[in-house]
Amino acid sequence: MEPLLAAALAVLAGSGVFATWALWRLVAAVCLARHEESRDRTLRLLALFAPGVAAAAEDPRALLSWQAIAVTARSLFPGESSALDRACGARFPFSAEQIQSAHARWTAEWLAWEQTHDSEYKLKAAEIEATLRVSQAPSLDRARLEAVERQKLDRYQRRYEEYVRVGKALQALML
Repeated sequence: MEPLLAAALAVLAGSGVFATWALWRLVAAVCLARHEESRDRTLRLLALFAPGVAAAAEDPRALLSWQAIAVTARSLFPGESSALDRACGARFPFSAEQIQSAHARWTAEWLAWEQTHDSEYKLKAAEIEATLRVSQAPSLDRARLEAVERQKLDRYQRRYEEYVRVGKALQALML
């Protein structure tokens, strides 16, 4: 029991109406202070995640970092998190719809990158092949063509690994 409350109960036990009124005022003040502390923590959580919500809207990968922080904050401040959920009408700071949208955006960005990547390397290969037809050093041009093909594959594999890693992590958040 809080020392202040214990002292108030001791006073109440020893006197009458005044002590009861004083105790009631004390309890009301403690309740108000707790409510204000909770409200302040709720506002701080709201402010804490504002940059994360903005970052996740710009880059789906940011959602993964911020979601890990959100899980910790929700476990430390369940009451405040519930209040934010009610105020937002969905799970705060990232709703299921926001997570699904981030996954869809990540996939769409991958498909656009893949198309651009393919076009870029087709152009590079076509330029080398055109040079190869009239080349004075065909073995050098064939080596350049092979190097472009290796570069295309290496770049694709690195990007694909990232796509799969982030896609799976976003998908896991939807479960």
